[in-house]
Amino acid sequence: MSSGASSANLVSNWVGARVTPSGVNYRVWAPDQAKMSVVRQRDGASATFPLSPENHGYWFGCESGGRAGDLYHFRFADNRLLPDVASRFQPQGVHGPSECIDSSTYRWRSNSWVRPAWSGQTIYEVHLGTLTTAGTFRAAIETLDRVRELGAEVIEVMPLADFAGERNWGYDGVALYAPARCYGRPDDLREWVDAAHEHGLAVILDVVYNHLGPSGNYLAEYSADYFHTTEKTPWGRALNFDGKDSRPVRDFIIGNAAYWLDEFRFDGLRLDAIHAISDHSAPHLLKEIADAVHARGGLLIAEDERNQAEILSSANSDGVRLDAVWSDDFHHQVRVSITNTQVSYYAGYSGTTDDLSSTLTHGWTYRGQPYAPWAGQPRGSACEHLPTSAFVVCIENHDQVGNRPDGERLEQLTTPRQFRAASMLLCLGPYVPLIFMGQEWAASTPFLFFTDHGGELGRLISAGRRREFEQFGAEKGMPDPEAPGTFWDSKLQWRERDEPAHAAILRLYQDCLGQRRVCLNRAALQRDFWRIHKIGEFLAIRYHLEGGERLLLVGLRLGSLALSALPAELRPPTGFVWKIVIHSEDPRYDGVEELAVIDGFSLNGPSAVWLAAVKEEEAHAAP
Repeated sequence: MSSGASSANLVSNWVGARVTPSGVNYRVWAPDQAKMSVVRQRDGASATFPLSPENHGYWFGCESGGRAGDLYHFRFADNRLLPDVASRFQPQGVHGPSECIDSSTYRWRSNSWVRPAWSGQTIYEVHLGTLTTAGTFRAAIETLDRVRELGAEVIEVMPLADFAGERNWGYDGVALYAPARCYGRPDDLREWVDAAHEHGLAVILDVVYNHLGPSGNYLAEYSADYFHTTEKTPWGRALNFDGKDSRPVRDFIIGNAAYWLDEFRFDGLRLDAIHAISDHSAPHLLKEIADAVHARGGLLIAEDERNQAEILSSANSDGVRLDAVWSDDFHHQVRVSITNTQVSYYAGYSGTTDDLSSTLTHGWTYRGQPYAPWAGQPRGSACEHLPTSAFVVCIENHDQVGNRPDGERLEQLTTPRQFRAASMLLCLGPYVPLIFMGQEWAASTPFLFFTDHGGELGRLISAGRRREFEQFGAEKGMPDPEAPGTFWDSKLQWRERDEPAHAAILRLYQDCLGQRRVCLNRAALQRDFWRIHKIGEFLAIRYHLEGGERLLLVGLRLGSLALSALPAELRPPTGFVWKIVIHSEDPRYDGVEELAVIDGFSLNGPSAVWLAAVKEEEAHAAP
């Protein structure tokens, strides 16, 4: 089955309300309606304007006196008034009227900014509502200096499409074109992106195209064909990307991807759970999204639990060719290694040094092996041919912190030694590091799951969350996602960064990411320039770089390693010795073991050390 027109033409198939110098143009897809009109509200008065039918079920109309700030509903043949599913702003919530927004009035300051080519830049993941006390786009501007000082280069923001209530992770979005009003107005979002670019930071937006939230989703009211007749996802009905009348549905989603880049100047997108996107047509929806994003110079990262290399690389022009994918296998191996937790989806991971070494060597653990959580079915494909920039790895993200009963961060579940060692492996390993907000100073605040649906829906969500965690034995007493305090408890406390213990961890992250920028550029991270080795309970990553050899030694478990006992393949070149650059147990990082000897010391795990090869005479020269 073919899905029809090329993606190059899709963005012109727009829907919503467009403010122009001559008025407001309205366009909506409602193929089953006998008539459609717009009810516009302004200054307490309302007026109704009919829409005219177009081909393929679209309706169009223009109000010559329309202007930005007008509120409106679409009126159906049976007199129902509904918000626009392609609304650019919902000032009174997702059930209220839509607002006409003029995107051309914002005056961009960072006009010289060019979307950077993807080379595996360090990512900093944030949730706008809990990033600051105010939880707004404008308040988030205050954090940009600190993100840049950390050494991150890309901010990844959790979904912003408007949702029911005042607090949400964003994965319950229903107004896919409307920035969530609880964070501010559309121009406030533009202001934040603009300021990020002024700080030299790229910004990518997490978007959800596999499902919509449970409250405020009006797509089916406009057409039953928005949803598939048979396909379902873990969150409800699947969107119709390959069935009857699927072209307008595809256009709606692809147009949305282009919209965030065109009107807000995002530098790319992170696609949520693409394994839950059902499409058996050609070209695949993901290819059309990728074409639209790449045509704009944008970046495309995906979450996909299947470990499928073909979405990242293809020998033919029909391949999807995403830029990168979240590789959760790395996180799971590290988590199991230092917490011994093997429940739920951790059941398929051993956390042994052998398995972690294999994961680092290849990119992900499962490359066709049977996977226990999938009833022993094979999972994954070979990935050694992919560049290291194709794998985004973490030791924390919103899922792995927030999908715990009490929202504990890794630093709250492990010893400081283990956390420092794991942090060095993340920051100085060969793959793309993703840092979850606050991780860099070992924030004490949790990141909990929170919603604001209220009523019976809210009660059901709270009850369902308790059932979900019965396997952890923690369903009793866990924070209620509907309680306002659950949201407020999740807000970062940036003042912690100045406290000695937190400042020490921040210093470690800054030093590691500084080394990454200087030493591990894109060329250095090509697979020919590094090798993974296993020495007892320690991992070694040796980098052969133009600027000199580098060696990372990491132990996440108990064990010791004498530098003098390194195997031949890990010894420095002739005439050189290894010099300590960063040691996780340095007192500067709140550790307890200052290693001063250059050519003979022992590491006691858990710990990590970053070494540079220097000439013997330089290493032993008097200061």
